[in-house]
Amino acid sequence: MTLTNLIVPTYTLMLKALSGWLKKAETQMPEAEAEALLSARLAPDMFPLSTQIRFVCLQAQEAVFRLRGEAFPKSFDDLVNEGRNAGERPGSLADAQARIDEAIALLESLAPDALDAEPDQSVAHELPSGMIFDLTAEQYARDWALAQFYFHLMTAYAILRSEKVALGKADFIPHLLPYLRPETMPKG
Repeated sequence: MTLTNLIVPTYTLMLKALSGWLKKAETQMPEAEAEALLSARLAPDMFPLSTQIRFVCLQAQEAVFRLRGEAFPKSFDDLVNEGRNAGERPGSLADAQARIDEAIALLESLAPDALDAEPDQSVAHELPSGMIFDLTAEQYARDWALAQFYFHLMTAYAILRSEKVALGKADFIPHLLPYLRPETMPKG
């Protein structure tokens, strides 16, 4: 399996699931309550839902640029700053959906081998704290990119669930339904 075949479909499917969760929240709640979800947190020292959504999108895009050895575009800084400041300026659900759409569009624009640098290619990953991790492309994809993406995705899911949005396992993995054997579908 190549890095492109691992990362692009995974991120695309899960970003679409995240979009679906937000749409579900909008249909289940009055507009003001649905919009207020963006400020909800699991714990006081954690980022709110609006940040989690932005950081899911950020992680998807970051992996693309890092694995291609490219500098981040200016829009990347905007997304980081939006995420860090989302506690004060959470934006709207429409803003969140637009960020998700942007990330999906980037992923869908990639060539089939876009992220397939040598698996042993060096990736220096520097955190805002100044810590630097020296990884291979494969290690970066496996140990950082996917893990960080799912951390923020699952935190968003948990916030929505904790705020009484009716989500379940089927909402988390809707992309698996085409693989379901019809005769094994639960009745009723």
